[in-house]
Amino acid sequence: MSSLTRNASFEVSEGDHQIIYVACGVTKLVAHMSDSRDQVLAFHFVGDIFTVPAPDNYVYSVIALREARLVTFPSDDYLTEATTEPGILRHLLDNTILSLRRSREKVIALGSKTAAERLAVFLLNMAERIGTERDGLCAFDLPMSRRDISESLGLTIETVSRQLTKLRDDGVIETIGRSKVILRRPELLRERAGYSTRSCAISSS
Repeated sequence: MSSLTRNASFEVSEGDHQIIYVACGVTKLVAHMSDSRDQVLAFHFVGDIFTVPAPDNYVYSVIALREARLVTFPSDDYLTEATTEPGILRHLLDNTILSLRRSREKVIALGSKTAAERLAVFLLNMAERIGTERDGLCAFDLPMSRRDISESLGLTIETVSRQLTKLRDDGVIETIGRSKVILRRPELLRERAGYSTRSCAISSS
C-alpha cells in the first residue's frame, strides 16, 4: 500500500511494470517527455485498476490530485496470481475493456475533434465516472485543475476556460466555483461532443 499526499507522485522503477489499484483518492497518470514537457494520459478514481509501464521512451508517474492510497503490484506477480483466481482475472479484464474504450475515445478526440467537442467528451466522461444525481440533474466535482484538463485534451488553459464559459452561457452546464459542474442539458452536450447520431439511436433503443 502506498499513501500519497496531494501532488505527491509514485514513480515506477526501470524494468518494473506495475498494476495499480486506487483504494482511495484521485490520481493522474503522466508521461514525462524531453524539455520538461508532460502529457496527462488518464485520470483514475476509487476502484480503478490500471497499468503503468516501466520507463521506455518516456518516464511515467502517478500523481495524487487528492490524498490517495494505492495498492501496487509488479505486473508479473499480479498476472500469475490472476491465472488461479477467476475473480481477480475478471476484474482485471473488465477494467482493461473500460480503459481501452476510454483510450479509443481519447484518440478520436485528439485526432479529429474540435476544442468544443473535446471538452464535451471530457465532461460526459466525468459525468459517467463520478457524477451523482442532484435534483434530477447530474452533478460532479472536478478534482483536477484547468491545467490538468488542458494537458489531457491537448488544449491551452485559456481555450478550456473559454469553452466552459460558452457551455455555461448556452445553458448546457452550470458551474459553481472552480470545481462543481452540473449538466443541465446532457442531450445537447452529447450533440456538441460530435458523437455519431447512429450510435445515439442505437444506444437509446
